Amino acid sequence: MTTMLEVARRAGVSKATVSRVLSGNGYTSQETRDRVFQAIEESGYRPNLVARQLATKNTQTLGLVVTNTLYHGVYFSELLSHAARMTEARGRQLILADGKHSAEEERQAIQYLLDSRCDGVIIYPRFLSVEEMDEIIEQHPQPIMVLNRRLPRHHSHCVYSDQRVAAAAVVDKLVEMGHREIAFIAGSVDSPTGIERLAGYREALARHDLPVQEALIAPGKWTPACGAAAAATLLARGVPFSALIASNDDMAIGAIKHLHASGVAVPEQVSVVGFDDIALAPYVIPSLASVKMPVTEMIQETISRLISMVEEGAPEVLPTFNGKLIRRGSLKRLLE
Repeated sequence: MTTMLEVARRAGVSKATVSRVLSGNGYTSQETRDRVFQAIEESGYRPNLVARQLATKNTQTLGLVVTNTLYHGVYFSELLSHAARMTEARGRQLILADGKHSAEEERQAIQYLLDSRCDGVIIYPRFLSVEEMDEIIEQHPQPIMVLNRRLPRHHSHCVYSDQRVAAAAVVDKLVEMGHREIAFIAGSVDSPTGIERLAGYREALARHDLPVQEALIAPGKWTPACGAAAAATLLARGVPFSALIASNDDMAIGAIKHLHASGVAVPEQVSVVGFDDIALAPYVIPSLASVKMPVTEMIQETISRLISMVEEGAPEVLPTFNGKLIRRGSLKRLLE
């Protein structure tokens, strides 16, 4: 294998100069850098990554922990796409670790990335509590950012959208449009996002002095099949409703299909609203009204903040990102 000394001889510089060029530390002229890189290309030299990490005290890597239950969601695809592009643009590599199926496995995935000396870590949690993530941040020197959860102690280390406020805003809009009997398909009971969206629905009904009817709340697990099953459950209970909120678009689409199959017209008899504004939402029939969550903006802010913390170490409190209701064909004013 070609050595750094051979590169130095080929470029006509010292071994220390080659080291400075590769590490980016210390001044070297553009002409010298060009000679060194030409010598590297001609000789086929590949620097020892471990040695470089020890010398520079950083690995130029960022870690990302995502539980595999989220792999097929809109958040994951956008998260991975933007994270990969942004880390590449900053000359870094992205390392993905699977949080699997429990808080302990999420904790192990985080520890794996920290033990691998990632310069910073992003956590998209499913099972770890916010208190546990606060403790992890306090226990480790590497910067850690948490996506889509609100941390009570480390506000500058989290980027999130207020799911409770977003769900409440949908209820507010439906009430404004004349709806009073509003059904809800909940997300998974172990999902923080699902829990917050259901809480927002309940709180908004109470604020409008509308009763929370448990018969109008059906469980779901994020899939179209679950949405269809939930719609069947709601219809079978016999409690009338003029609007239906589903905790995500997949369940909303499944619910619309079952409502149509049951002879219930959308939106003439029941308006339907989903969450996440997936790419398919404008193309189903009727087109699906949905709450667009600022996924792209949140991910961009998370990556930018983490790299800033790695390079500058100056965190500050971040703004809250808010969802926006996109009105489409599945939503109708009741009084029209």
